[in-house]
Amino acid sequence: MIHVSIVTPDGVVYDDEVTQVSVPTEMGEVTILANHVPMVSAVKAGELVFVKADGARVPLAVSRGVLEVRAGNKIVILTDTAERAEHIDIDVAEKARARAEELMRTMKNADDVEFARIQASLEREMARLHVGKKYRKLPPVV
Repeated sequence: MIHVSIVTPDGVVYDDEVTQVSVPTEMGEVTILANHVPMVSAVKAGELVFVKADGARVPLAVSRGVLEVRAGNKIVILTDTAERAEHIDIDVAEKARARAEELMRTMKNADDVEFARIQASLEREMARLHVGKKYRKLPPVV
């Protein structure tokens, strides 16, 4: 078993034992099993999935952050946002994506910080839409 903690600025989103975690990183998707070598990697916006002991797959939409795999089967994921698939409101995410795309088109004179903020927002909403649509019909995982 692997102990996983997913932490956002709003607090701990998940903290429990799992058998497997797949994380979207800047270098591609990484799947971590028990006794994985310690590592640190940048997390990119996308679909994070962990598998519980009973085989249930729990998908989340995550945004940028950091993954740390520690010795002793411990994983800490620090991310700006993490949202379980069944909690994603597709209509709200679609509107937010459209707003972010419009801002990217109209803010020609935005400074680098503002442009990066809008780009991160767009990436976050795209990840939410992908995960929300992919798992729309799944029953809630307890």
